[in-house]
Amino acid sequence: MSKTHFFTLALLLCTTAASAQIHVKDSYYLQHPQLSSLDSTIAAGTYGEITSVLVARQGKLIVERYYNGADENSRHNTRSATKTIASLLTGVAVDRGYFDSEKDLLFTHLAYKLPVDNPDPRKDSITLEDLLTMSSPLECDDSNPYSRGNEERMYPIEDWTGFFLDLPIRSYPFGPKPEELPYGRSFSYCTAGAATLAEAISSAAGMSAQELAKEALFRPLGITEYTLHHTPQDILNTAGGSEYRSRDLLKLIQMCLNGGRWNGQQVIPQEWIEKATTPKVQVRPGLEYGYLFWLKGFGENEQYKAYSMAGNGGQKVLAIPELDMTVVITTTNYGNRQAHDYTDAIINDYILPAIEQ
Repeated sequence: MSKTHFFTLALLLCTTAASAQIHVKDSYYLQHPQLSSLDSTIAAGTYGEITSVLVARQGKLIVERYYNGADENSRHNTRSATKTIASLLTGVAVDRGYFDSEKDLLFTHLAYKLPVDNPDPRKDSITLEDLLTMSSPLECDDSNPYSRGNEERMYPIEDWTGFFLDLPIRSYPFGPKPEELPYGRSFSYCTAGAATLAEAISSAAGMSAQELAKEALFRPLGITEYTLHHTPQDILNTAGGSEYRSRDLLKLIQMCLNGGRWNGQQVIPQEWIEKATTPKVQVRPGLEYGYLFWLKGFGENEQYKAYSMAGNGGQKVLAIPELDMTVVITTTNYGNRQAHDYTDAIINDYILPAIEQ
C-alpha cells in the first residue's frame, strides 16, 4: 500500500473526535511524556486558544486532537495560510498551459486592468513570480500602517486588483536595494498582491479560480466540506480566510510532501512543488520565502528545514521533509503577537521530541 493510500485510509478509520481527544495509530506517541502533557498545557491556556493539532508521519495520521469546542468537522479560518492556495493553482495553470511560466508578465493576463493611478512603465515588467514571492516593485507593505498598499486600505475597496495595480512604485531609502540582497529580491508582505493572483489565474484559465480549485485541487484530494471567501467582485479570495477542516489542510500539505501526488494522481507538478518550497527571497536571517510558502528551521539549532502555509493567529500547515512529517495547528489567537511563538513551541517542545526518539 502506498503512503498516500495509507494516509487516506488512516483518515477514514478515525472516529468522531471530542474535545481534546486523540486518535493514534501507534500507541508510542500517546505514551510519550511530552505529547501526554500537551492537553493539560493547552487546557491551561498557556498557548492561548488552540483549536486543533494534527500530525502525520510517513503518510500516516498519528495524532489528532481538538480543543476549545472544535472537532473534526470544524472549519477553521486560518487567515493567510490559504494564500498558498494561489501558489498551488498557479502550478496547475502552468502545467495546463494557461501560463507559460511564473515568469509571465502580469499584464499579459490583466491587460484590461491597466493602472489608472500612478502609471509607470516599470509596472509593465511585473511578473507572476513577483507576486508569488511578495517582492513586486509596488509600494505595498502590510507591516507598515502608513503603506499605501496596506491590506486595511484594500478591504473597503470594491476592486482589489485595481487597488494593487494602482499603487506607486516603492523606493528603498532605508535599506539595500533588491539587487544587493540574497536572491536579488526585496521582501515586503503584500496581501493585495496575493489577492491579485486569483484574477490573473481566472483570466488565463478562462474559468474562475474557484472552479479551477474545485476541479484541479479539491476533487482529487476528496475535499468536500469548506467555506470559500470571495472579494467584493466575487473573485476567490486568495488573500486568505477561506475555511477548511483540519484533516483537509493536512491533505493539502501531505500532497505537497508527496511531491504533488495523491492516491496515485499527480495533482500538482512535482517540479512546481520543488520550486515553490525552495528559497526565492529572504524575509530576515533565518526566515525565507518561496512561492507563498514560508521556509524556516525547527528543532534544536533549527536543524529540520520546513516549509509551511501560515497565517494570523499562529496557524501552521507544515511539512518537514527530513522527518517525512506533516503538521496542522489551528488557533483562534487572531491578533496575538505571540501566536506564532506558541505554535512553534508546540512543534519544538512537544511534537519533535516524540518524533525524534
